[in-house]
Parts: sequence; structure tokens; C-alpha cells
Amino acid sequence: MSFVDLNNVTLEYLSEGSVTRAIESVSLAVGRGEFVAIAGPSGCGKTTILKLVAGLLQATQGTVTVDHAAVRGPLKIVGMAFQNPTLLPWRTTLENVLLPLEIVEPHKRAYRQNSKSYIEAAHALLGTVGLEGFADRQPWQLSGGMQQRASLCRALIHEPQILLLDEPFGALDAFTREELWGVLQTLWQKRQCTVILVTHDLREAVYLANTVYVMSRRPGRLISRTPVNLPRPRTLEDTFRPEFIEYVHEIRRQITEALA
Repeated sequence: MSFVDLNNVTLEYLSEGSVTRAIESVSLAVGRGEFVAIAGPSGCGKTTILKLVAGLLQATQGTVTVDHAAVRGPLKIVGMAFQNPTLLPWRTTLENVLLPLEIVEPHKRAYRQNSKSYIEAAHALLGTVGLEGFADRQPWQLSGGMQQRASLCRALIHEPQILLLDEPFGALDAFTREELWGVLQTLWQKRQCTVILVTHDLREAVYLANTVYVMSRRPGRLISRTPVNLPRPRTLEDTFRPEFIEYVHEIRRQITEALA
């Protein structure tokens, strides 16, 4: 049974007096606890799909449902992380991680009463991603990779059922990016939330996802679905194995055909 469903979804928006179709007739079903990646050319509507699932945009045609309920506005059960960590510069690492608990119900109402347990949970999450001892640092005192780790913690602190990731490692150097693949895989295996990852990095998609989808040029359509049947946990050594490389080449071929 799918947990997230897009059924024949089209989204149009008005731009400079004309209508632009961002995505067209997209149908996507994601099971509860599944990790999927969406790849495709720039501007094809990958981020639009994330916004539709989160309830930040409404479909022009078709339906978007989560847990069999129509999405009609922003969902509280969603956590999001972006290419830029967007940490608030006047808050410490710990305070940034705690932010969703201060503003998302039902945690907001119980924040004062449960603050001790919330802080303990935040410290535990920071420890999981290798930021133990950095809770009191300001964002400017953290490297880019450390800021992105904190951003992942902030997205997960309220225990969302869905984690939406929009190029979360795209601005990082290759070494840090690959290190964070392992961090994210560990977090997902512990939390078992449903993850939708948008990425241009095909190795990243194959490393992390159970299923990789490819989109066409705008208006974006889903043109292929590739299940990734590799055992977990996956390691960086696995990325050099023939079976891993074969997946990457096949998905690259699909994208090349989409651009033709």
C-alpha cells in the first residue's frame, strides 16, 4: 500500500502573463518507509513534486494524497532539508535543531512542559550525526558539512513521517558529500520515515534510494522507474562495484534520452 500518492498530477503557474506548465500527468506512488530519489534535467519539476507533497503548492489537475487523505495545505508530518542549510544565525546549533518543536503542533503547546526531554532528544540526534560537543556553537562556527548535518537534525527532530530533501548535499565538496550519504542512510534506517530525495548526483541516488525515478524536460513527466536491488547498509566501497556502476550508467542513459 502506498503512503504518498500523486495521481495524474499537472501543475501550471502564471509567469509574465503566460501560463507555464511545470509538470504534466505525473503519477507516483511511494510506500511507507520507502526511500526514493528523483533525478532529471534542471527545471523539470523535481522540486515542484516535493512542494506538492508538502502541501506548499496545490495541483492544477489530479490529486495528491498522503496516508489516503487529500493534501490541501502544509503538512505537519513533513520535515524538509534544502541545498543551503538555512540555519538561523542568531541561534545556536541546538536552538536551530529545536526550532520545529517550538512552532509545529502538537509539540508547540507542550514545549515548556517537555523542554527537558526535547533537549535530550536533540543532543542524541546531534550525536548520531557526529555533532556531539557542537550544540552551543553558532552556525558561522560550523563548516558547510556540519551545518548540513544540523539541518538534517532540524528536519528530523519532530519525528516526521515524511522527509523531503532538495539537493541537500549539492553545495558540498565531494568528500563531505559522500560522508553525509552514510549519515543519511544511518538516520533513515533508524527512523524508517518515508524519504523523497531530489538530486542531480546519480551515484548519490543509487547509494541512498530503494527506487530512482527519472523525469523528462519541462513540462516534467516521469519517464522511468528503476528499483535499486543492492543490499544495505551500502558503503563507499560499494560505489566501485560493477553492479553499482551499472545502475548509474542505466539511469544516466535514461536522462540522456530524456534530453534528446
